[in-house]
Amino acid sequence: MTSSLHSSQSVASSKGDVCMSLQNVTISYGKFEAVKNVFMDIPRGRVTAFIGPSGCGKSTVLRGLNRMNDLIPGCKLKGRVVFDGHDLYDPKVDPVEVRRRIGMVFQKPNPFPKTIYENIAFGARINGFKGDMDELVERSLRKAAVWDECKDKLRESGFALSGGQQQRLCIARAIATEPEVILMDEPCSALDPISTLKIEETMHELKRSYTIIIVTHNMQQAVRVADQTAFFNAEAVEGGTGKVGYLVEFNDTERIFNAPGQQATQDYVSGRFG
Repeated sequence: MTSSLHSSQSVASSKGDVCMSLQNVTISYGKFEAVKNVFMDIPRGRVTAFIGPSGCGKSTVLRGLNRMNDLIPGCKLKGRVVFDGHDLYDPKVDPVEVRRRIGMVFQKPNPFPKTIYENIAFGARINGFKGDMDELVERSLRKAAVWDECKDKLRESGFALSGGQQQRLCIARAIATEPEVILMDEPCSALDPISTLKIEETMHELKRSYTIIIVTHNMQQAVRVADQTAFFNAEAVEGGTGKVGYLVEFNDTERIFNAPGQQATQDYVSGRFG
């Protein structure tokens, strides 16, 4: 996967700098469709936010972007997820390599039960990193804006840090494998307002080097950090029980919040439901 991906990057750039393209994506758990018929071109080097009420499929779509859903029994994706000209769900594509190129930060901080240093070094080491590990650890922690809090504690457990610092450590851990895309699934939902602000400031810095895709329930957070916003909603399944998610609208964040093209988007961002 690695060698063939590099050759197609210039092609992707020439088509308007699309980083990832979702082409008629439907994701199911067994017979239950969680989200259906999603079309979306995610731009490179920007922050894209997924918003919408609970159960609309936004986290399911996010996890589909680096094949994390493969780890859930019975989960299937139809359609295409194209990254640098390659369908990530092609049988020839190695999902481990996908997850190296497209990193993930989860809802709750989840450091490894290791030292702060090893939290960064471990993933790089198993991915075959042969360079200066001390430099990589420092660089990753600096990019995640947590170096100053960690530099004198590198041999202490990652659990010795505060919740906000642990989440930035997890961002540094994702950066250390040198991905091109970082996915964040509600990265601030378990954090206090000051820690949330630091994570948001970190996102603004990181988008200079990475494409960031974030799921958030906090609409003001989407306004503060995202260049583009996708609004997902859910509708009742015809003749059955439950709901299926779908993409309502995807546009510049300013447009989504100030002049949306769909009434459902207007109702959601104005707080009428959700």
